[in-house]
Parts: sequence; C-alpha cells; structure tokens
Amino acid sequence: MLTIPGRPVRTCEGVSRRELLRVGGAGLLGLNLPEFLSWKAQGAAAAAKLDGKPKAFGAAKSVLMLFLQGGPSHIDIWDPKPNAPSNVRGEFKAIKTKVAGIEVSETMPMLADQMDKVTLIRSMSYTPVGLFNHTAAIYQMMTGYPPDKVSPSGQLEPPSPRDFPHMGSHIAKMRPPEGAMLPFVEMPRPLQESNVIGKGGAAGYLGKAYDPYRLYQDPNKELRLDDLTLRAEVSPERLKDRFSLLKGINGSMPELDKAVSSYALNEYYAKAYDLVLSGKAREAFDLTKETDKVRDRYGRTTFGQGALLSRRLIEAGTRFVQLNWPSVANGDPETTAWDTHAANFGPLKNLHCPVLDRSLSALIEDMDQRGMFADTLLVVTGEFGRSPRLGVSTSGNTNSPDGRDHWPYCYTALVAGAGIKRGVMYGKSDDQGSSPVDSPVHPTDLVATIYYALGINPETEVLNDLKQPRPLVKGDPLLKLFA
Repeated sequence: MLTIPGRPVRTCEGVSRRELLRVGGAGLLGLNLPEFLSWKAQGAAAAAKLDGKPKAFGAAKSVLMLFLQGGPSHIDIWDPKPNAPSNVRGEFKAIKTKVAGIEVSETMPMLADQMDKVTLIRSMSYTPVGLFNHTAAIYQMMTGYPPDKVSPSGQLEPPSPRDFPHMGSHIAKMRPPEGAMLPFVEMPRPLQESNVIGKGGAAGYLGKAYDPYRLYQDPNKELRLDDLTLRAEVSPERLKDRFSLLKGINGSMPELDKAVSSYALNEYYAKAYDLVLSGKAREAFDLTKETDKVRDRYGRTTFGQGALLSRRLIEAGTRFVQLNWPSVANGDPETTAWDTHAANFGPLKNLHCPVLDRSLSALIEDMDQRGMFADTLLVVTGEFGRSPRLGVSTSGNTNSPDGRDHWPYCYTALVAGAGIKRGVMYGKSDDQGSSPVDSPVHPTDLVATIYYALGINPETEVLNDLKQPRPLVKGDPLLKLFA
C-alpha cells in the first residue's frame, strides 16, 4: 500500500487543498484530487453584458497582482510632493520619468524608465470605519467587501469559511485555466497582521476547492514541489492502469455520473491525471530554466525571484497570481516591512525601494517585450498609503519623528496591460498627498476593474454561505483606464 508523505492534516472544514495535491495512494488519487478539480464543472462563466463596454472588456486572460503588504508610502515612492513643507515632502527628491509631467521619487530610478508602459492611479482613497488597520484593509482589497466585524484596534477575527471569497477564488471558478494548470497561486507567505493570518486570502464560502495554491517558500532558494511530483514508486504506466480501471468503474455507474453536474467523473480523473503527470506546473516553478542574466535583472531577492516566478506561472496558464511583499504587515521596518511607523526614510532608501525598483521595472520590461501585456493585467498596490505629515498618529499607533502612520484617504496603485492606457496618470492628489482632487478610486472599484478586464460582470450575483445572492463586488469598473 502506498502512503502519503507528511503528517495527515484535518480541519473542521475537511481536507486541506495542499493535502489534496499530495499524490501517491490509490485512495487519494481516486477520490480527493478529482474532487478538488471538479471546479471545472462548476466554473461556467457569468453572462457579462454591460452597456457601452469598450474593447477592453474581457481583454485579460490572467491577472498578476503584486501586493505590498504593510502600506507603502505613496509620497516617498510614486507621488512625490517636492513643493510641500519639509515635514510632508520628506528626505527624497522627485525625478523625471520617461513620460513628461509624471515624476516619481528618486528611490525609483529604474521604474522611471518604464513609466511609458503603465498607468499610475494617484487617487486611491477610502474612509475607514473606526481604526481601520491592516487586516481590515487587506480584506477589503482582496474580497471587494468591507469586513463586518472590526475590533476597536482595527483587527479582525481569524479566517472563517463564511468570509467573502478572495477575487482570485471567484476568477478560478469562473475562468478556469485551459488545460492542466493551477488556477490561483499565492506566494511567498500569507497576508498577516499580528496573529491574524490569511484573512481575506481564501475562498471563504465558495469552499476550499477554490483556495489558492499556496507556495509558502522563498523563490530565491531551491523550491520543494512534492505536491506536484509523482512519487518514485508510482510509475506513469501504473497510474494509467489505475485511470483506465476507474473509467471502467464509472461507466457502470450512470446515476452517479448524472449527480456530478454535466460532466462525467472520468473527466475529473482525467484532469487530476493531467495535472500530476503533464509536468506543466512543475516546469513553471523551475527558475533554473531562466538565464542568470534574467534572474539578476529581477534581483536575487525573495521578491525579485517571486516576480520572475509569477511571470512564468502566468505564461504557463495560471489565471491569478498574487505575490505578497515578504513580510508581516506590522513587522520590523528596519528589515522588511513597509509599515514604517518607527523609521521611514532609512528602510525605504536602503532596502524596500531598491528591491521594489529593480523587481518591478524588470517585470514590466520583461512582460512588455514578451507581449504579455496584450492579455495580462498587472496590478501593484498596498492596503493603504502613509500619512503625509511625519510623526503624527492616525491609527492609534506610536510614530517616530521621521515615521509615517497609516493613511487610507489617499494613496497610489499601478496598473498595466490588457487594454490599460500606457504612460498615463489617472486621478490626482492634493499638494500634500492627503486626499484626491480628481477621480477618487475606492479599492472596490479596482477590484471591479479586475473582474471587468477578465470579461466578468462585477454585478454578477453569487450565493453566499446562507444562499443569499450577493454581487461579486460593490464597486464600479474604471472604464477611463482603458484605451
């Protein structure tokens, strides 16, 4: 009898997705993995009929999201204010970009050379309910819904199967990949604030079959892909024999076939078989296929190699890839966190921005040269920005004289590809970066735009855990972003 490596894991919600992908036993392959892949049968696309829709509706086949958890300072990266008072403009100078009239911080010189390929949204904005800290803001950005249970500190309860699904989970269901590929991948660590881990990062009431494939490893190191690797003692020929046997069994069970939507069970087994044996996913994760020159261009860092790996996954057919900045939301600003309460300028100058500048500029340049922007939407954002004034408290946190606090009222996101205008600034902030003065964009509008680019009507209704109809997101797509 074959065994499954690792410690068995069970939760009150059933088998974990990672466990479903551990292949090695007839029982596992014959039941759980095909059940996981049954999302294919449930993934009929929503009827997306929007009046006056531009050509960009449905232009995207996939989405690559770089999520800078912790809240990066918009003033010190994307939206410098050189004429503001010193306690607002900070220590960094503004530099020109390839696009006349658009400047960025001197901390992003390589990105400045790629500005002609992207749109900067400088009017991201929302008003929080109470002390709206990281977890609540992350949940809203990922699901398109504000949380309904926020503590006085801004914290949320741990993830629940009743949560609203991550947008990637909806996309995995409505736009499953063509062929055997992972539909939704998240890496290299979960979104986290204190002891609340992964809130807003799962499929919630859609069920665990639509959770992301979580590669919680450092892409800058050798990856272990046991989940997607056939065990040595199970040969492809033996697996084929098993599959043929299962097809024969299914053929004698017409009533069971009818119970599984419009697809026969042997199609589920076929997809499970393909995912494990095709090698397509394993190939995508193999960064040794890239030249040293390309890997160096992205930067030999966790985030840099994660960006390169994200590009490879999109090319292999993954619909939604989310690369998280590799730090907890409220970690140590002197090491990796964007949450710069205690120190803002030193960490940004010496660590954060050099890594982001190299990785993001390489990704934009690479995707453009490969023609990926024709059908891939790139989104770069955090959960909020930082306070324009230095040393003030806006979230109940203590800030150093050169620290910036949370600021959801105005911040910046970057988008590119799938019909998005190139070399454009959308919206505008005031002279201190404190609020939008033109075209404010709520995070849920950005979520709606992602659905729209994929050809999914944001108003499509789905049933929640109580079988109540709910729209995918309560936001409006930003049609003016598209050419």
